[in-house]
Amino acid sequence: MDLADHAERPANRGPRFFGLSGGNLVSPAAVVCGLLIWEVAARNFIDPFFLPSVSAIFAGAVELHQQGLLLKHVSISLTRILVGWALGSLVAIPIGLMVGSFMTAKRIIDPYIHFLRFIPAIALVTLFIVWFGVGELSKILLVMYATSFIVMINTATGVVTIHQNKKLAAQTFGASVMQIFWRVTVPAAMPSIYVGMRLALASSFLVIVAVEMLAAESGLGFLIWTSKLYFKIDWMFVGIFLLGFFGLLTDYAWKMVGKHAIGRYVRASAKY
Repeated sequence: MDLADHAERPANRGPRFFGLSGGNLVSPAAVVCGLLIWEVAARNFIDPFFLPSVSAIFAGAVELHQQGLLLKHVSISLTRILVGWALGSLVAIPIGLMVGSFMTAKRIIDPYIHFLRFIPAIALVTLFIVWFGVGELSKILLVMYATSFIVMINTATGVVTIHQNKKLAAQTFGASVMQIFWRVTVPAAMPSIYVGMRLALASSFLVIVAVEMLAAESGLGFLIWTSKLYFKIDWMFVGIFLLGFFGLLTDYAWKMVGKHAIGRYVRASAKY
């Protein structure tokens, strides 16, 4: 066995049980232990009005499902999040590439980017409702607004940090400006684009909850906000749990996209 073979072997993965490595068993075990501690503490030491037990929260989820509300709120929130995130990324990536590649574009667009990114989406809720109405469009555009600047800045940063030797090597082989852009700049910026979109996905969850609390009649944020009217603390925790669960799920799905679909560009960025 040579050194290269040894280097390609994974680090100590621990013992394997039923085809799973020890490393894969740690996180589920930690989650189960945490839930058990929560259940015991809520049943014996804490007023359930302030902190319901895990079983009470599960019963609240069943109650919401039986009333036909659970899937409705989840599907509406996820649609707003994913559509706004996708649209924001589609707009932000070309602008980020342009700003990072061309000094003239940077001088014109950069002041607007750094001005607008400090204006939170929550400050624009009322204005967007006036402009775009109380329907889905205003909410999706708010998510799009909040997430686009993260992708934009990460993309531009990825472009400007490309080593000039890569571009000089392409020029030496006779590549044109557009060939350098598509075959050197864009692939080299992919890790930064990928990370920016992942960070923006988390921001989408933050924004939609605040928007749904202030200006919506559906969604998980609306569920959490209106549960106080009925003193349904368990419903609040159902909404909070579902936000964390679907945030974890979508983040994992995006990591799988990075690992399998565009892994040649972002392999290192998709490991964590």
